[in-house]
Amino acid sequence: MSKLETNTIDTVSGTTNLTIGSTNTSTITMPNGALSGQNYPAFEANLGSKQTVSDNTYTKVAIDNETFDTDSMYDATTNYRWLPTVAGKYYVYASVLFDTDEGTNSKIDTVDVVIYKNGSVYAQSKDHFLSNPVRMAYLETSAVIDFNGSSDYVELYGRNNVNGGTPIFEPNGSWKRGTKFGAYRIGA
Repeated sequence: MSKLETNTIDTVSGTTNLTIGSTNTSTITMPNGALSGQNYPAFEANLGSKQTVSDNTYTKVAIDNETFDTDSMYDATTNYRWLPTVAGKYYVYASVLFDTDEGTNSKIDTVDVVIYKNGSVYAQSKDHFLSNPVRMAYLETSAVIDFNGSSDYVELYGRNNVNGGTPIFEPNGSWKRGTKFGAYRIGA
């Protein structure tokens, strides 16, 4: 076995991929640029403060506190949506922590977490507590979504159906679980 030592390997001028290997063996094709960042663009954001919502109504979650946003594609101030400008498949995840303003007397019957793509339901999780209402509820959903890289976007919605008090989406806090929304690219 021989050993190759070098400081730089580069593509031929006018090409974008570097292939290592021969036609007789498996090949490894490197994308243009560094290998770091293969799961980019990516973002994660969370709800910065309590959001009071209408009972039993699908409501956009005002995710306003960015943890990270690698390519500045998440709107945390107006539309609360993510519009990646790189086409591909993305893993999109979301969670909502549901509560009411009644404190220990909270009675949550049903909760939903919904990822909307381009204004329509794409992925949804639902929990029912009708025979045994709960004080708080935490629910997650996720999906692999194909984005065109120009106009496709995602938003997070929730629905909190209570039988007393005002429904609330709770922010991240000492629970280490809270209301958050994120995505990262997994491939072309």
